[in-house]
Amino acid sequence: MGRLTTHVLDTALGVPAKGLKIELWSTNDASAHISSHVTNDDGRVDGALLSDDVFETGTYELRFHAGEYLKRTNQTLPDPLFLDIVPIRFGIADANAHYHVPLLLSPFGYSTYRGS
Repeated sequence: MGRLTTHVLDTALGVPAKGLKIELWSTNDASAHISSHVTNDDGRVDGALLSDDVFETGTYELRFHAGEYLKRTNQTLPDPLFLDIVPIRFGIADANAHYHVPLLLSPFGYSTYRGS
């Protein structure tokens, strides 16, 4: 069975993004909230975001609550924040594959890719 995982790194501070809230949404027909998670000390979620019988092909969206996290880091930030909620919409085409969607985050930019 396939699974979905993530990892968030704060590239401005050079550390894992601890305590960052992440929401998983299905966007297949209409947006539907699946689950909410918070990253651990390593910037990861304990376990898979999606796996086993509920891991299905389709379109999904991860919503990273970057603004809440960035405010807690004591970095100099503008008001309003440049980045607040970072949505990443992606497709799962193979229900037996591992999809890893990491986020590299700073107050003024982010990047992602399909990892392993």
